[in-house]
Amino acid sequence: MAEPLALYIHWPFCISKCPYCDFNSHVRASVDQERWRDALLADLAHEAAREPGRKLGSIFFGGGTPSLMPPATVAALIEAADAHWGFSDEVEITLEANPSSVEAARFADLALAGVNRISLGLQSLDDRALRFLGRAHDVAEALAALETAQSRFARVSFDLIYALPGQTEAAWRAELEQALAFGTGHLSLYQLTIEPGTKFAALAAKGELAETDPDHAAALYELTQKMTEAAGLPAYETSNHARPGEESRHNLAYWRYQYYCGIGPGAHGRRGNAVVQRHKKPENWLAALTRNGHGIALEQPISGPDRGVEALLMGLRLREGVDLERIARLSGMAPQDLVDDGAVARLERGQLLVRDGNRLRVTSKGSLLLDAILPEIVTLPA
Repeated sequence: MAEPLALYIHWPFCISKCPYCDFNSHVRASVDQERWRDALLADLAHEAAREPGRKLGSIFFGGGTPSLMPPATVAALIEAADAHWGFSDEVEITLEANPSSVEAARFADLALAGVNRISLGLQSLDDRALRFLGRAHDVAEALAALETAQSRFARVSFDLIYALPGQTEAAWRAELEQALAFGTGHLSLYQLTIEPGTKFAALAAKGELAETDPDHAAALYELTQKMTEAAGLPAYETSNHARPGEESRHNLAYWRYQYYCGIGPGAHGRRGNAVVQRHKKPENWLAALTRNGHGIALEQPISGPDRGVEALLMGLRLREGVDLERIARLSGMAPQDLVDDGAVARLERGQLLVRDGNRLRVTSKGSLLLDAILPEIVTLPA
């Protein structure tokens, strides 16, 4: 039986600018909701016709501020997806939300619409850090939204950013202890990175923001692993932690290199042996949809070697690692051509990798050096 399909629905509109989002041009005071619902449904129908014969294992509403989509639109998209594909058992339907009182007020209606998992962008439990990160909410509002989410949804996740400028080990320990005490089944814990084109990159270029010292960042990472493991939420991916069975099924589809469809402006998908990318700008996406019946900007084949490399780069982020035989089938390459056996053996001796037959995984020690390990072992296409 074919693997379940993952569906990503991108809602591009934001209500306010943030310092590290590349969709700031999509801030809108108002949106023609009926027009957008009909457009998303049409884009969805196109994808369903191109990828028939699979069940949906997950739906993820992401993008700008998807929790401000009208619940009726969310319900219509969920119902249409079920009609087109059908749902697998225990389908996961996640919606990203900012922890504001405005969005939390919609949680009951979103649950009735069919959403069964919420991912909250708390980002910090410190008001000063939230101001630095450019967030509109404060800690009190965030915790109220979290409480509301936990009362409405069986599965709740939230994210935090650490390794912030000046953040001590003791401060992060206290914040993570507080986060773990809330009892959610999933946490996404990211170290602050300075991405090009963001407010933080501009500050760094002017010497007003320094990245965390690598040794200090490593200490914070190791502390994070110990504390989450002890609390029963071990890392199943580099930055994601969950109780057994609470892992994000949608994101696992990406990391396991399974098929996924994306609809809406800027959405990406992987259909068969091709990458599919939709127009990023909302107006261009709408124009393409009117003209062609879909919002696709690019549909490009991926070569076998490139598929193999992508599957390795994604899969080695997971604690479970990768099945080299499966990736060999996906890529059409022999297992011995996927990785450098000499480099693997050397890194095994250093306790950074473990190879058990055809399964290869990075150790906890190796996770700290993942960005350095991957180019060492992955044989890049010529």
